[in-house]
Amino acid sequence: MRGRPGSWSGVGAAYASSYAELCRGTFPALQALLGTGDGRTLLDVGAGTGELAAAFAADGWAVMAREPEPSMREVAARRHPGLRAEGGALPALPERDGAYDAVVANFVLNHVPDPRAAAAELRRVARGAAAATIWTSSPSWLWAEVCDQAGLVAASGGRLPAELDFERSVDGFAAMLDEGGWPDPRVRELRWIWRASPEALWSSVEGGIAGAGAYYRALGTRDRDRFRAGFEEVVAARSVDGVLPLEHVAAVGVAYLDPSR
Repeated sequence: MRGRPGSWSGVGAAYASSYAELCRGTFPALQALLGTGDGRTLLDVGAGTGELAAAFAADGWAVMAREPEPSMREVAARRHPGLRAEGGALPALPERDGAYDAVVANFVLNHVPDPRAAAAELRRVARGAAAATIWTSSPSWLWAEVCDQAGLVAASGGRLPAELDFERSVDGFAAMLDEGGWPDPRVRELRWIWRASPEALWSSVEGGIAGAGAYYRALGTRDRDRFRAGFEEVVAARSVDGVLPLEHVAAVGVAYLDPSR
């Protein structure tokens, strides 16, 4: 459920208290695309702390969650003790072909090293439907604004090699999924407001979440102080009733592998 770049090692608790809430913004759209489970099977790939998997389980799906980061699985086990969560990652899942009625990957294909190979793997293990999301407007824009306020040079962010990358747009995502073997992928744009608390945002940075967290951890003490001061300035400018209403934009894609859909 995470955007690139940055290391995700050991950040389960920090992610759960911050960006997990942001990534919930796509849950209703994904649930509407796949419908209620009625006992059907679903695989959540890159499941993070298990929030989406638990939401699908509540909709009647028999859910399996795969998440490669142990600290994420530890949080999932505490929060959702009935959820089956195991290791495993794209582009080499341990499942057999067509193992699940549906497969979902929330904010995973935007940070894998080979998006088309990862999309093809999702398609391989699904027999009924596959759904996925990416950021089309990166959440990192906020931290670039913080750097600007602090007088620091923002990290440029990693990009994939040209032959592996794809345009981060509705059309670009649809084309990439098509090249990854998804039949007639249907993609739309989704916008929502994350009303983020300053505390949650700062905990994500101190916890080392994604690119901003990695950037902050690499700074010296003086520049960390400047970054924090820049953050406080942005909070003062953007806060409304104690929270920051931040617009985020994603592309949501689905392919129905059953011709009856």
